[in-house]
Amino acid sequence: MPEDRPTLPPVRLHSDAELARDALATPLLARAVRLARWAGPRTRVGVGGELVDEQLPDAAEALGLGGADDEGPAYASEAWRVAVDTGLVDVEEPADATDAGGVVAGANLALVTGGSPQDVLGLWLDALDVVFADAIAPVLDDIADVIDDDGEVDLEALDWDPEAEAAFLDGVLGNLYLLTVTDGGAGEEIPLPVLAASMIVPEDMGEPTDDVLEQVSEAMMRLDDQFRLLESVGLVEYRPVDEALMAEEGSAGPLVDEEDVTRYGMVRLTPLGLYGVRSRLLEAGVDAPAVGDLADKGADVLLDGLSRFPEISARAETEQWLARRTPADAVRELLAAARGDDRGAPLRRLHCQQALTLAGLPAEPAVRDVLDDPQLGGLARVWLAERGVADVPAPPESMIFWLAIDTIAAQLAAGGEAAELQDLVEELVGRHSGFFDAAWRVDHPSTADVLEAMGRLHRDKTTAKEARKAAFKSRSAR
Repeated sequence: MPEDRPTLPPVRLHSDAELARDALATPLLARAVRLARWAGPRTRVGVGGELVDEQLPDAAEALGLGGADDEGPAYASEAWRVAVDTGLVDVEEPADATDAGGVVAGANLALVTGGSPQDVLGLWLDALDVVFADAIAPVLDDIADVIDDDGEVDLEALDWDPEAEAAFLDGVLGNLYLLTVTDGGAGEEIPLPVLAASMIVPEDMGEPTDDVLEQVSEAMMRLDDQFRLLESVGLVEYRPVDEALMAEEGSAGPLVDEEDVTRYGMVRLTPLGLYGVRSRLLEAGVDAPAVGDLADKGADVLLDGLSRFPEISARAETEQWLARRTPADAVRELLAAARGDDRGAPLRRLHCQQALTLAGLPAEPAVRDVLDDPQLGGLARVWLAERGVADVPAPPESMIFWLAIDTIAAQLAAGGEAAELQDLVEELVGRHSGFFDAAWRVDHPSTADVLEAMGRLHRDKTTAKEARKAAFKSRSAR
């Protein structure tokens, strides 16, 4: 994969079965299925496969949207197009505009009840594509203004760039996805102004100019229409912009009216929406991992991959990995993958130690097997001691200091909080008298780098100076 393609935090998805049930329950796909079952020999379509106007009231009635519901025919028309584009019905278009075509059940209709969850989700993704295309379509006040002399739509007169519109909406959905997965998939509502501003306001801009605020307001109004459409297919839950606000003059104030931000619209991705946006991201070449992706991989891939997982997701990923193996086999594989002198090895060992906390006592023999290993003996003793296991031999002094260097190297590689690293450094130094006299001799690839970092992190100036001297000794000895 090219290096310029971004990697996102992993997402915790619902099971395919749960997502498929959610997909079939979405208003738009449910209506499309009902119309596909309603259609028969008497159903007539126009040149583009759309229901003829005379049949829209009957179609609305079939959806329970007839009678006084003025929008019933419009809902029926939208659902019919989804039924056609997802293969729930097959249409035989008429030869010309003076005739009408027929309809038969599509091959995909059987998938609704007889297909796998993946089949159903495939139908839903096709429906999402239909709605997405509608969402980025231009808004026409009068279509006659953009019809040329040949009766075709004049794209130049539309002042519409479909690629730019698609890129903007995909960007908004990508930002919404990032905010959601960074939050652990909690699905908190995001204010519409935040999403609009994330696409328009430059990161290095302090106070937005009036022109930028105007662009944000225009984007919000467009997103308001788009999210209303996307809600029908179950991608989002959306609280629309307050209609009273739309009537107010000077509505460019969403970035400053923080006390009443909910009036400007609030949106969250549904569990199905997380699945849908991730599918679009993957199709676009973005690395968008999901918890469970590593469950069938080797321990080396797991330990390296956990570096980009938040704590909760890392635990869930590790639990799924362990569930596919016996405790003894899993621990042996983890310990073998944790060995190494490369730059990533300390972090692998840290992740190994964290993974071992989820392994039960049946793993004890495999852990005992590495007690004499200079790289793994320390973490093995930690695991055994935490479980109150008897007869754990005391580690040699060389192993104690090697483990101290390795632990700090791992924390540095993990990008831990400075305050936590400072506490760890000061605890290790305070626990062992003459720490630096022994530490600079440790045969570890990261010894000098760790001692330099300890010199930067330790709050006591005298101790920090000792750390820097030890780092110099370590480099000189190599």
